[in-house]
Amino acid sequence: MTVRQVLLRKGSEVYAIHPEATVLEALRKLAEHDIGALLVMEGERLLGIFSERDYARKLVLLGRFSRDTRVGEVMTQDPITIPPEADLPQAMRLMTEHRVRHLPVVEGGKVVGVVSIGDVVKAIISEQEVLIGELSRYVMENR
Repeated sequence: MTVRQVLLRKGSEVYAIHPEATVLEALRKLAEHDIGALLVMEGERLLGIFSERDYARKLVLLGRFSRDTRVGEVMTQDPITIPPEADLPQAMRLMTEHRVRHLPVVEGGKVVGVVSIGDVVKAIISEQEVLIGELSRYVMENR
C-alpha cells in the first residue's frame, strides 16, 4: 500500500497555520480538529510543522507563554516530507529514523496531505488482516 492510498482512505485535508499566528491560536486549532500537529505554511509554501511536542518542549519547559509566542518561533523547521508514491514501510522508516509522528505528503512541490503514525499503523494492520484472511482461506481450501 502507498501513502497515496492512505490519503484516499482518510482524506487529504490539510490543517495549517501561518507562522505569525500565536501558539495559543495553534493550540485552539489542534483542539478544534482533534489533531496532534499543524503544518506551518505561508500560502502554499511549507515552512515547518507545529506539534504538541513543540509546545511541550519549546514553551512549557522554557516558561514561555502561548499568547506571546509566534508559531514560527517554535515550529520544527524543514519538516521531513514524503511523496505519495512511497510505500508504508518507507513512511514507517522515515518516522522512526527522524522520531516524527506526522509526515507532510508533497507532490510536485505542493502539499497534498499529511499522514500520521496512526494512519500508517492502521493501514498496515488492515493490509495484514487481508493477507491473513487470504492465507487462511488458501490453507482451508487446500487441506
